[in-house]
Amino acid sequence: MMTGDLMARARSGDGEAFRTLTEPYRWELQVHCYRMLGSFQDGEDALQDTLLAAWQGLDGFDGRASLRTWLYRVATNRCLNARRAASRRPAKEWTLSEVEPPEPTRMGEITWLEPFPDALLEGVAHAPLGPEARYEQTEAMSLAFMTALQVLPARQIAVLVLRDVLGFHAREVAEMLDSTVESVNSVLKRARSGLQRRLPATAGGECPLPGSPAEEAIVAKFVHAYQSADIDALVALLTDDVFLAMPPMPFEYQGCEVVARFCGMLFDVGRRVDLVPTRANGQPAFGLYLHGPDGVRHGTGFLVITLTGDRISAMTRFESSVFPWFGLPRSLPGR
Repeated sequence: MMTGDLMARARSGDGEAFRTLTEPYRWELQVHCYRMLGSFQDGEDALQDTLLAAWQGLDGFDGRASLRTWLYRVATNRCLNARRAASRRPAKEWTLSEVEPPEPTRMGEITWLEPFPDALLEGVAHAPLGPEARYEQTEAMSLAFMTALQVLPARQIAVLVLRDVLGFHAREVAEMLDSTVESVNSVLKRARSGLQRRLPATAGGECPLPGSPAEEAIVAKFVHAYQSADIDALVALLTDDVFLAMPPMPFEYQGCEVVARFCGMLFDVGRRVDLVPTRANGQPAFGLYLHGPDGVRHGTGFLVITLTGDRISAMTRFESSVFPWFGLPRSLPGR
């Protein structure tokens, strides 16, 4: 009765009633939009677009499905529209003039990927999942999963996320996408195949629990090696097939030797960097602060590491423009 009263008030133009109805789903919808688009900023824009469209189209909610399911329908279709209309951000060129990077192993397809703050995941930790969900929520937020997901066609992303990540039934997904169960099942089959081809072999491998002593020990060794520019200590922490990516730059490096050569070149030019810990996509992350000649430490990048066993299997570097999402300052005083 209370929900019915709120719905009636919202339909009559009561914005506070609408916010009360939709607020319980806000954070999970934001995560959904991020998964669909691969960009924190684009996901936030899509969330706002979703809430506006839901507010304006509330009379279209007929109650046959739950309000949550209807909001996912609105959000998914808004994200599909965004992907069709988007002019993806162009790849960025190498700008560090004092360092000539090694020849990349390959050029990455996904240069618009952005990290997602773990602090915002706390609001969706207990979001209900359907019985057909195939992925743990943390796995489905990892950078490896997100990168592989973004290579798929937009409709395959939507179906795979709705079916395998959130566990909606095929019938529900068909209704969300104005499709048929047969079509949804066909798209899902192709999406699963495409995702598995693109996931690295270490994806989904056993890794230390977040915040566990095992994870903290690896992170401490990594921070010490990086801040002291100790390339031998860093190499000892890497898997043989370690992967390095740097969106929005398309350069990608695969293998311990070439990744070590890349990091060694940065260390050799005397760049002193401090690491400030945080978390992104369920993984250890760091704000990188470069010691400047003025004594101030300036934000120069954002690094996320992927752990597999007791080693680092991937490193992904982003621009320092992501700092505000993680509560990191642009600069730090000297010490």
